[in-house]
Amino acid sequence: MDLDSILSVYKSKTCIISVERFPDGKYGNIRIAAGNKAHCDDMMNVMHRPFIPDSPYEEYLPQNKNFEDFCCRCAFMGQPLHSYVSLPQMGLWLNMFLLPLESDKENIGYCIYSYDVTQEVDAEQRATLSADTSAAVLQTCIKLHGADNTRRTFQEVIEDIRSICDSNYCCILLIDEEERRCTTLCEAFRVNAPINSIDNYNNDAFYDIVETWKDTIGDSTCIIIKDKEDMEWLRSVNPVWHKSLTESGAKSIVMFPLNHNGKLLGYMFASDFNVDNTVKIKETLELSTFFIASEIDNFQLLQRLEVLSSMDMLTSVKNRNAMNNVVDEIKAGKKTMNAPYAVLFTDLNGLKKVNDVEGHSAGDLLLKKVADMLQCVFFDSEIYRAGGDEFMILVEQADKAEIELRLERLRNYSENEDEGHFAVGVCFVDGDIDILNAMRIADERMYDDKKEYYRRHPERKYR
Repeated sequence: MDLDSILSVYKSKTCIISVERFPDGKYGNIRIAAGNKAHCDDMMNVMHRPFIPDSPYEEYLPQNKNFEDFCCRCAFMGQPLHSYVSLPQMGLWLNMFLLPLESDKENIGYCIYSYDVTQEVDAEQRATLSADTSAAVLQTCIKLHGADNTRRTFQEVIEDIRSICDSNYCCILLIDEEERRCTTLCEAFRVNAPINSIDNYNNDAFYDIVETWKDTIGDSTCIIIKDKEDMEWLRSVNPVWHKSLTESGAKSIVMFPLNHNGKLLGYMFASDFNVDNTVKIKETLELSTFFIASEIDNFQLLQRLEVLSSMDMLTSVKNRNAMNNVVDEIKAGKKTMNAPYAVLFTDLNGLKKVNDVEGHSAGDLLLKKVADMLQCVFFDSEIYRAGGDEFMILVEQADKAEIELRLERLRNYSENEDEGHFAVGVCFVDGDIDILNAMRIADERMYDDKKEYYRRHPERKYR
């Protein structure tokens, strides 16, 4: 077969790929049998050496398990294929077309590979999908952008993706590389499938496995393990993950990293999927993950902003804004306190002296100590920094005797500190007193406690 004559009619970068097939159906060497002028010029520009026909493809193109699968499908199953994918490690976009070519050799298959590489994404190419795939991706986008309950919507999306993959299990797993922690955002199970939640495996050892996924995926947009041969390949490159999968009973898995703005947010994967639909699944998930990662990034940003808007950055307890919000919710009946409950106000006698004598950095350090003490004593209650050195504590299902014991512990803590002493006021609510009156009573009792402290210790009063 005259491969050069076949290639002579192609203007774009084009080569012919040969794939060796063994009697047992497995494939062997994948080579670039021939290339047209545009391909040869591209190889010279990129590799800085001339293209040599019939060379192993990995000498000129990034070695990629998914690309090999595409070549085999095209060469031996006669499937014309197209893919437009990101090459994240190289910061490039690859637009590729594979067309089957009749072979004159029994154990060799051929396909024509035309490609183009660009630095910028082509939105039109990104949207060039089959009608079924487009509908599935569009449905995902509509659900995510119209969400009023983000977690519930992600649960609906993962159920849809499990259905598209026809898999036993599907999951979006978020990772925090700084904290070395994994969190399950959502997961879906086939009815009656013998699959456990990934939370059953989520520990330090599991995170060690998760860390290996990035290198295994490498330059690919995903990793697809569809049969025993692929499992053997996985065992050779990542035995730890292979062992984990086989122990969990998984026979196949498709996994996509969730990247946004150069940051790895997590992974989406489906196990025991319908391998007959591998190409469609890859095409659908490839684009879906682009939108899912964007929404996850927005979701996490809103969570961070919510924390920042409700947390006191100095002491790490809730701030006055959060206190006002919860009081408004209680007044409006949107939040019900489990009665009897207690409202406590406390501040530290002696903070002004520390600020004036030792400086505000010392005062800030003291406030952190105060907050730590309060969180240690009232570990099961909501603590708010009302302002300055004043804190409010809400204790649900409050027991008077228990509260007094805890206040005694608090006073003992502060007595051991040279800098100050707690003044405390408490109001127990088990009737018609509303939250505002309870706060007023607790605040007044705190100032009465402060006056009594200085009456007994006039020498400690500071201006």
